[in-house]
Amino acid sequence: MLFRNAFKPKIRTQQLTNGDWAGLAGLFGVSVDSLQIDGSNSLKEITVYTCIKILSEALGKLPMKIYQETDAGKIKVSGDYRYPLLKLRPNPYMSAYDFWKVLEVLRNIHGNSYAWLDIAHLGRNAGQIQGMYPLKSENMKVFVDDMGLLSSKNRVWYQYRDDMGTEYIINSDAVLHFKGMSINGLIGLSTIETLRSTVENAKGASSFLNGSYKKGMQSAGILQYTGDLSEEGKGKLRTKFESMTSGLINANRIAVMPLGVQYQPLTLKLTDAQFLENTNFTVQQLTAAYGIKPHQVNNQTKTSYASTSEANREFYTDTLLAIFTMYEQELSYKLFLPREITDGYYAKFSADVILRADPEKRYLMYKDAVQNMLKTPNECRSMEEDPPMPGGDMLYGNAALAPATLLSEGVAFNKGGDNKNGQST
Repeated sequence: MLFRNAFKPKIRTQQLTNGDWAGLAGLFGVSVDSLQIDGSNSLKEITVYTCIKILSEALGKLPMKIYQETDAGKIKVSGDYRYPLLKLRPNPYMSAYDFWKVLEVLRNIHGNSYAWLDIAHLGRNAGQIQGMYPLKSENMKVFVDDMGLLSSKNRVWYQYRDDMGTEYIINSDAVLHFKGMSINGLIGLSTIETLRSTVENAKGASSFLNGSYKKGMQSAGILQYTGDLSEEGKGKLRTKFESMTSGLINANRIAVMPLGVQYQPLTLKLTDAQFLENTNFTVQQLTAAYGIKPHQVNNQTKTSYASTSEANREFYTDTLLAIFTMYEQELSYKLFLPREITDGYYAKFSADVILRADPEKRYLMYKDAVQNMLKTPNECRSMEEDPPMPGGDMLYGNAALAPATLLSEGVAFNKGGDNKNGQST
């Protein structure tokens, strides 16, 4: 059983929710499937799919590393038992790339994503995390135990229902909870539900074009017949005319109509309806909600090569940095013991992949960092995944540089090691 460490008491607490749209639709007799944007159905809209794809792949491709902040500086801890779980394989079924990507997809669709921490309770590895497993967001309910029924302290508990219908109550310490925008800090809001009308507009525009192409771009119209027809006759005439003119196979073909029948189209040009302008505006609204830059969804209307390079950096600063911080804080709090957090342990995504520029700019940056004694040559080599070299762990500086303290005092700097007053520098 997957959740062997959970327990299943019946409790009465306050449930948090981000909106039960499916239940509301059923109450009014509206088919949920007709909305076409609930849950994974929202991915059928190309702009939503592209935005979520960009965000999830940006998160999945970055390695998660463990660091420790010490008096001597920050050091990477690669020997920790949790390091392979974060960087390589969180569980036997998926890679780290797939794990982080799934969590980000669920977070953007439902507003919340969850992962269960499989913590060993017996044996020499008791207390250690053995694996991390993503959970279905739609099967999770969040409760606040403000009456102290399960604990003497006010705590957050998670109720999860698996595919077999079994429900589990899980301690918050065993659940990684990643949220979208929130109004209470405990549960995230779904972007899909918040912007339901905008997503429906985008989906409607796509369905309209798709339907028009399937009909051979035939517009609606009126069949005028000189005489009188019964309802059955009208239906037969309409069916026969549509069989001659509708569909891609009949596109641009000549239709032969009986004597006395005249077709008058009811045309509404896409330009008159400002279809393209409205579609572009909808795309801009959705990309702005997800923090995606227009050029990333192939909207190059006002984009140049120079601005695209800067937009990539803005995408990290304005969008990804907040997402990374949310993941890192949740992971650092749930993965490490209180004493480890006190000792300076924390988890962090390595964003060098996103910020890395072209080779010429990278090597120029390394040169400036080494000459200004900000980094050692071996630290720069490690960024390029090159092996360290002898003597590369020392800081090197430009001999023409003088200490700022001496310059502020107006003291001449002697490269031999003494200033003009004979004092050693």
